[in-house]
Amino acid sequence: MAISQATYAPTFARGFPGMVANGETSNRISRTVEDAAGIAYGKAVFRGANLHGATGATTGGAANFLGFAIANLAHTAFVLPGAGDTGADVYGLNSTAGIMTQGVMWVIAAGTATAGADVYVATNGDISNTNTGVLTGWKFDEPATAGALVKIAKR
Repeated sequence: MAISQATYAPTFARGFPGMVANGETSNRISRTVEDAAGIAYGKAVFRGANLHGATGATTGGAANFLGFAIANLAHTAFVLPGAGDTGADVYGLNSTAGIMTQGVMWVIAAGTATAGADVYVATNGDISNTNTGVLTGWKFDEPATAGALVKIAKR
């Protein structure tokens, strides 16, 4: 049988946005995406206008926060960050999004953060440790630098 891959990268990505980081206890729900542009994997998800709807818009703030969009590898062709991808993988309009309300997930940090710092979401959906929209119970699980993958957790 022919060898389909003879060389391997010396290092592999630690994770990708929206990837469930480990097997710790978690809670997951599903909702219908209401945004025309969709909701990107690893981004904050908020209660939508319709019954069981979801949006990436931060309108209503923390009171409407549901959780974070879980990456669904069966949903779209997934390209690891840094591998030449030009856009985020998203749940499209009217698709069913998996949302983690508790657990540990990989996300992209918008700025530097220390382990144990509260997780905030900016009005543009960026995840950081400073802003006005604190996500109650969510903490950075490890130190983060701007634009890098980091684990966040709600235990």
